[in-house]
Amino acid sequence: MTDRPSPDPAGPTQELVSDVFARGCTSRAAFEDVTSKWASLVLLALGEGRYRFNALRRRVDGVSERMLSQTLQILERDGMLTREVLTTIPPRVEYSLTPLGVRVAKRLRGLADLLESAVPELQSARDAHERTRG
Repeated sequence: MTDRPSPDPAGPTQELVSDVFARGCTSRAAFEDVTSKWASLVLLALGEGRYRFNALRRRVDGVSERMLSQTLQILERDGMLTREVLTTIPPRVEYSLTPLGVRVAKRLRGLADLLESAVPELQSARDAHERTRG
């Protein structure tokens, strides 16, 4: 007999395994946050550079003040962006991407570029779908 504990037959605990398909995984929660409509658009915009709140709201056409504020808080919590309060008169707040946010935004930019270049295909498919639905 040895004093070493026997290995766990169930394998590693869920906390040690990153799996976006697992309900409790942090990566899944972050995936859900990043893939929300407003978060994706905010990350794409911030991929262009720093923004103040109102400029970001204008860039992300259609987002309400409340939704933008919530989205920024979520992305800041997830470590995707930083909020910097500038000590000017009046005080200003600027948002920018963290290194993680930059990596995520680059992936989203690739997807956005693909979808933008596929607009004729998308529109054709939508038109055909509508014709078949009558």
